[in-house]
Amino acid sequence: MLIEQPPLLYRLLFPEAVWRIKRKRRKVAYLTFDDGPIPEVTPWVLDLLDHYGVKATFFLVGDNVKRNPALLEEIKRRGHSYGNHTMHHLQGRKVTSHRYMRDITEADTLIDSPLFRPPHGLIRWSQAKAIKNHYNIVMYDLVTRDYSKRLNADEVFHNVKRYSRNGSIIVFHDSLKAENNLRSALPRSIEWLLSQGYELLPIPM
Repeated sequence: MLIEQPPLLYRLLFPEAVWRIKRKRRKVAYLTFDDGPIPEVTPWVLDLLDHYGVKATFFLVGDNVKRNPALLEEIKRRGHSYGNHTMHHLQGRKVTSHRYMRDITEADTLIDSPLFRPPHGLIRWSQAKAIKNHYNIVMYDLVTRDYSKRLNADEVFHNVKRYSRNGSIIVFHDSLKAENNLRSALPRSIEWLLSQGYELLPIPM
């Protein structure tokens, strides 16, 4: 559970970040996709979202946008929101703050979004303070762990059913690493969330 749903203490360390977006009088959830866009997975995700008539948010790696600029335009065209996920998928705790901010700024020249999510959800407190001056930091309420080789698609889907709640920001990955689990777990997750009365919305930009 420490991975799937970040503990309260960790959330309190970063009050600048958005972890959950609750709505009164209706159930909502926010599907998000990290690490794309890539041609092997992202178009399939976009078509699936269209099939169910729902919107999501994509946190994009600048290197992938540089290689696949048309996919960012397709994300925009289909009405989804999108955010910065650094240029090189850097983990803030492993690099200097100067390098980290420079990497975010480089990605911003390609992505141009007020939303930012740190790779792995790991940044220093001082980095969060600096980032907040320029971006809305979007963390998460639920990590599906679709990327994990230790989990199969049924277990990923179980995580969605177990931990989803009103306002959950749910993390999937449109990546090769997650593809096998994603292709099975994502359709079932969307159908289950809709059957439970959730409205699936993009995070406002």
